[in-house]
Amino acid sequence: MGQINVEKNVGGIEGLCVITPAVHGDARGYFMETYSQRDMEEAGIDITFVQDNQSMSTKGVLRGLHFQKNFPQTKLVRVIKGSVFDVAVDLRFGSDTYGKWYGIELTEENKKQFLIPRGFAHGFLVLSETAEFCYKCDDFYHPNDEGGLAWNAPEIGIEWSQLKGEYKGSASAEGYALEDGTKLNLSDKDQKWIGLKDTFKF
Repeated sequence: MGQINVEKNVGGIEGLCVITPAVHGDARGYFMETYSQRDMEEAGIDITFVQDNQSMSTKGVLRGLHFQKNFPQTKLVRVIKGSVFDVAVDLRFGSDTYGKWYGIELTEENKKQFLIPRGFAHGFLVLSETAEFCYKCDDFYHPNDEGGLAWNAPEIGIEWSQLKGEYKGSASAEGYALEDGTKLNLSDKDQKWIGLKDTFKF
């Protein structure tokens, strides 16, 4: 019997999936399978993952929007501590949903997983004091192959959860903060990505 529930093509975007595992709990705690190749294949998802990554970020950190150009990766992401707002943007040239985004809150409580196929830009915003983020990839990290898309590109119009601010013509974090006043925190690199029109197309 399968241990996952898979919602396919979420947001009307082909390939994006939200996966909810079965959680078996009692007074002692809980147990769940975080990944089963058999269950994935039974759900029609045939992917071979080759690398697992984990990061920790503090509140207000936004990582993204990232992709690899010549070695694109399918990612299966989840949060094991805290909460994030996770976003994928379709960059598949010729796709009916090219440039469309979908976002979901991933938390240690809901234990949801987000499957993002190759051909998408991906990023997340940390909503809790800290967040630990795990993801599986179906290709290895290639440090000289990274591309990016401006997290606030107006032609995409991502509505980042709890984030307030006004677009001033660039991906700069200046002037943006969470509703509680926590300033948006981006790397220097992530503040230099450009908009959809000039970015990479798969």
